Amino acid sequence: MRTRNTVTVAMFAAFIVVLSLAPPIPVPALPVPITLQALGVMLAGCMLGPARGTAAVALYLLLAAIGLPVLPGGRGGLGVYAGPTGGFLIGMLVGAALCGAMAQRVARTGAGTVTAMLGYFAAALCGGLVVVYAVGIPWLAAIAGMPLDKAALAMAVFLPGDIAKAVLAAVVTQRVRRVWTFS
Repeated sequence: MRTRNTVTVAMFAAFIVVLSLAPPIPVPALPVPITLQALGVMLAGCMLGPARGTAAVALYLLLAAIGLPVLPGGRGGLGVYAGPTGGFLIGMLVGAALCGAMAQRVARTGAGTVTAMLGYFAAALCGGLVVVYAVGIPWLAAIAGMPLDKAALAMAVFLPGDIAKAVLAAVVTQRVRRVWTFS
């Protein structure tokens, strides 16, 4: 990687850390809090593309794995990956790659403002929400010992906020990409 790419990846990993350390909102009866880290993953994928976006998320997850307190609530260490939120963390890695690939395709089309924003919204929604949930919900069900349908239903409380994050990621990406092409 060139120096610029390395710095950009590190800055986005740091941005995800900052969003993760914003005070989490606990959800009654669920071991998964509401946080802003999904917004960071969506922005990393949409703005940096699949390779660099995934690298930024991987760096963030590596920092957590080595024990730095970068996860919501100041948590870190390998044990977090074995807990109820571990699947969501792993899903973020795959989600950033998909989000980045979809956003890169939108950027290449040279679409108008509204079309580009809808494309970035779809990228953030698919990569930052659908993929993360697809990995995280079964993991949560297995670790928490609950049926898959109950785990999925319990996660419905997160949908409005995560959709709002996808909208915000689309708006920010579309506006920033007009003046600075990341990928």
